Amino acid sequence: MANPVLVEVIRGPLVESRHRGAVAVSDAGGHSIFTLGDVAAPVFPRSAVKALQALPLIEQGAADHFALSDEELALTCASHSGEAAHVAGVERMLAKVGLKPSDLRCGAHWPIAQAAAAAVARSGAPSPLHNNCSGKHAGFLCVARALGVDHGDYWRPEHPVQHLVRSVLEDFTGAALGEAVCAIDGCSVPTWAVPLRNLAHGFAKFGSGGGISPERAAAAARLRQACANKPWYVAGTDRFCTEIMQLLGERVFVKTGAEGVYCAALPQQGLGIALKCDDGASRAAQATMAAVIARFLPLAANERAGLERFVAPVLRNWNGFEIGRVEATDALR
Repeated sequence: MANPVLVEVIRGPLVESRHRGAVAVSDAGGHSIFTLGDVAAPVFPRSAVKALQALPLIEQGAADHFALSDEELALTCASHSGEAAHVAGVERMLAKVGLKPSDLRCGAHWPIAQAAAAAVARSGAPSPLHNNCSGKHAGFLCVARALGVDHGDYWRPEHPVQHLVRSVLEDFTGAALGEAVCAIDGCSVPTWAVPLRNLAHGFAKFGSGGGISPERAAAAARLRQACANKPWYVAGTDRFCTEIMQLLGERVFVKTGAEGVYCAALPQQGLGIALKCDDGASRAAQATMAAVIARFLPLAANERAGLERFVAPVLRNWNGFEIGRVEATDALR
């Protein structure tokens, strides 16, 4: 059976496009609170689990040893836009461990932010520092340095850093991560396919500290607080994750992944959210996540109004005329 329609794109009086997908909301005990669609099929969360991938940085003492700031911790959880302060933050992290941008193995791509991409184009070509995953990779290098192991192959599945990451993901999601569900992410580290229901459970644990050790709960809380304090470093200017966390503060941790995946934690409610739009559309995934947050998080009037512009964003043409909207369906509201 096909997944339900989560989001419709309306132009004038008609529905022009429809986006199908699945949503899971869980508590830290693994109890299903809300589901739509197939939440048992494994999906690649990609960048949506960067905060979980960053936990060894705290747990292995690297964050304290290298005196990482909240900005730098937020960057380890980030899919940043490649803006100047993002790049500078990653450079600072590398300098603290005595490494160079060439030690990053994430590859190079143009900055997500158009203004930043234009600035880079005027002066040359992008470097690995501009990769949206460079903060995560700098975090992996910090862990390797703290462990005293060779950092050259930190990105490979068999490296001790990636073993730690895999162990964290298994602990949070309860999923067995074997070769059958392993692939390579855009930045070359392993990505593990996990059902949405397990991801939602994992983010409920990440947000509430339930079902994990006190030490791991404290590490998760430290990362959440860093992202709440410095949400711009998690994404960037005019980006969904940044704007949601600026609006709602420490009550929400939200993180995008590629191909229409989002994960979130509502710490005060003890809930985790995981979703995927079948066609990989970011516009639909954002509207879906905003609608689910609005459904489960108590909001003041100004917060609800601020969130509504993501639940049903207005579409404008190149002349700025309003021509339609992207809208979450009644199934989500």
